[in-house]
Amino acid sequence: MPTPAASLPRSTLLGALSAGRGVDRAVRIAAVLFVTALTAAAAQVSIPLPFTPVPFTLQPMIVLLGGAALGARLGMTGQVLYLLLGAAGLPVFAASPVLPQGLLRLLGPTGGYLLAYPLAAFIAGTLAERGFDRRYVTSVIAMAAGLAVVFASGVLWLAWFARPAALGLGPALSAGLYPFVLADLLKICAAAAVMPAVWKVVGAPGRRADVGKQA
Repeated sequence: MPTPAASLPRSTLLGALSAGRGVDRAVRIAAVLFVTALTAAAAQVSIPLPFTPVPFTLQPMIVLLGGAALGARLGMTGQVLYLLLGAAGLPVFAASPVLPQGLLRLLGPTGGYLLAYPLAAFIAGTLAERGFDRRYVTSVIAMAAGLAVVFASGVLWLAWFARPAALGLGPALSAGLYPFVLADLLKICAAAAVMPAVWKVVGAPGRRADVGKQA
């Protein structure tokens, strides 16, 4: 007879860690809330730059790691919750002397990056569910795919949709991509090592369980 935890995807790290413990709903809620809180905490590690309205934060790394660990749907849910809390006025977005908290932050120059977080987490989670998080190189690929979504959305928003004034594509690339892409690539190269290392510790129990069922 399957345990309640069996509905958690065993192909994710969360599913493997919670397998057979009978805490399906509790694990889901706690994991989503934890990733939401981590995303908010990462936003507070923010370095404003004088030549761009976009600050340097640790959020993309947390978004992608959370998606990979929780899987596509739960990872996306954690980021949707983060955006809802921010839109409601809670101080979960990066502190800024210029950019407001609340819903207006999503309409400002950083709105494209923030609004991309759920999709970026979903992509990283989808690839992780297909085993990309088991090896370092494929883990980097999964996170790079999610990061590409964040940058694409952020730059396009900054170029044509940001309020109070869009910048145009060239200035948006200079303000929203070039200053950050190298540092963020280095961050995901470091973060990508986390998932394979943890899988080695837990021994990929989900894969063993699937093999046992097939036998």
